[in-house]
Amino acid sequence: MNPAAQQLAFHGTIVLLFALLLGAPYARAIKSNAFAQVVNSWRVAHQSLSLGAAIMFSVAAVLPTLATSPTLAWSVALCFIVSSYAFCIATPLAAITKDRGLASGASGLARLVYWGNIVGAASSLIGAIVLVFAAGASLL
Repeated sequence: MNPAAQQLAFHGTIVLLFALLLGAPYARAIKSNAFAQVVNSWRVAHQSLSLGAAIMFSVAAVLPTLATSPTLAWSVALCFIVSSYAFCIATPLAAITKDRGLASGASGLARLVYWGNIVGAASSLIGAIVLVFAAGASLL
């Protein structure tokens, strides 16, 4: 396995552990009859970060099979790593602050939720585009 894929798999394990730990506040919100938005925010944090880790594992498995340069492989890995950690910050904070982070005019921690979502979404999109390019280049 190449170093970029190894790093992607390693950080995927950290994100998965964090996602699974977020199951505790999710369960607590359900048991305490918290507002639906709070319960939903914890569910999103728990499930979406687990899915993000699964995507990182999948990309780590596929990346070594692609005929790409190390620079391209590292670009894919770094984009998904940055995206996952940005969402690791944004999604639990969204549940804590009760702010979805969809508006740029927020202040305080809600602003951090917004920017975490922006960085997470942008870097995962860039990573996916670079991955498509790498897969397409491997076909040639």
